[in-house]
Amino acid sequence: MYAFTYERPASLADAVKLAGAGGKPLAGGQTLLASMKLRLSAPEQLVDLGGIAELSGIRMDGGQLVIGAMTRHAEVGRNADVKAAFPALGWLAAHIGDRQVRAMGTIGGSLANNDPSACYPSAVLATGATVVTSKREIAADDFFQGLFATALEEDELITAVRFPLPKQAVYEKLIQRASHFPLVGVFVARFDSGVRVAITGAGNGVFRHAGLEDALGKSFTPQAAAGVKIDASDLNSDLHGSADYRAHLIGVLAQRAVAKAIG
Repeated sequence: MYAFTYERPASLADAVKLAGAGGKPLAGGQTLLASMKLRLSAPEQLVDLGGIAELSGIRMDGGQLVIGAMTRHAEVGRNADVKAAFPALGWLAAHIGDRQVRAMGTIGGSLANNDPSACYPSAVLATGATVVTSKREIAADDFFQGLFATALEEDELITAVRFPLPKQAVYEKLIQRASHFPLVGVFVARFDSGVRVAITGAGNGVFRHAGLEDALGKSFTPQAAAGVKIDASDLNSDLHGSADYRAHLIGVLAQRAVAKAIG
């Protein structure tokens, strides 16, 4: 690689100060370190968030599930509170990438990076979760802004994510075997107020599907999902699958998710 300075602050305040001075936050490093090795990213200073105890942990608070930004995927996947209160999120975390990725990757790092094929953004968007930062609280619908883009400011760090608990929820995905990223992932969450459906892997970032939400809000059945036409015009097309194939997958995975949710 190349020369850079390394800082490991013990407090959030120190980390924010370093980030504000131009330091690059390092969470799990699953994307950043690989980019640095390929010389696609060249930060002059790394700010390792791994020593900040207040950024890790899982707890229930006021009927919501709160997960610290530096909580590893593996921790979320095996946590008893997550399994009891929000099993779909536990399953998602337990099936991200491979064992090595789950041991190091963090929820905050995944959301801040906002890879268009990442799993966590679909859970956050489908549940209307709140991203808590060092400055403010950001609603999921406002947080994700396209390809690797979020509402975060340069000196703003994610500290936690607050998930409202759905009545029923399931995450279904078809992985691309070489990368273990989803070719398409569909997260369906049902609340008393309606149904939210988030899609990852298919477009220029995670997005909600209004057609599926409307149909499933009226009739929460696989048949209702099957009746929704999925427009392929804005979906990705690459060597792994055409836009039409991804559109087909969205419909199939949505049907599977609803079928599992209703048992």
